[in-house]
Amino acid sequence: MEGTGRAEGMSELEWLVALEEIRQLKARRDRYADAHDWEAYEALHVPEQYSHNEGFEPWTSSKQMIENVARLMNDMTTVHHSYDPDIVFDSPTKARGIWAMTDASVTKAGDGASWTIGYGYYYETYEKRDGRWLFSSRRWHNYFGTGSNGVWFPKEPPKGSDAFNADVFPGRPPTPA
Repeated sequence: MEGTGRAEGMSELEWLVALEEIRQLKARRDRYADAHDWEAYEALHVPEQYSHNEGFEPWTSSKQMIENVARLMNDMTTVHHSYDPDIVFDSPTKARGIWAMTDASVTKAGDGASWTIGYGYYYETYEKRDGRWLFSSRRWHNYFGTGSNGVWFPKEPPKGSDAFNADVFPGRPPTPA
């Protein structure tokens, strides 16, 4: 990802505060997802949130995203860990970030259970609206995973420094560098 991280016109203090606000936003997202607190989870996103997860058609609103995530995770117990963020501010109110992630899930099915542990990256954009940082887009790319059915690999190759180009967020214009 190109850029120094700090947008032109942001003081060092404004930049550090914004970094921490985005880190807190991400921490809440992971915790609310694992707690299945869908109302609080949705409140972290702009209404026109755009999400693209491997294996699914893109979701083009926070409402559609919550409906799908809640349905997919309904029978799961999950733990999401996001770490090592690389956050770049394009302006004082727009930013993009890449987070390493690990997720684990257990699904209860009948008398048995299945489990997975996945490793990959979140590619996200954020906007500051009404004094709050919110998610505006997310793309999840799983590098590989393991579980009760063995090891699995993604259908798409890993994304590198071009992670914000239109091929990663189909239908959306690329985010300026």
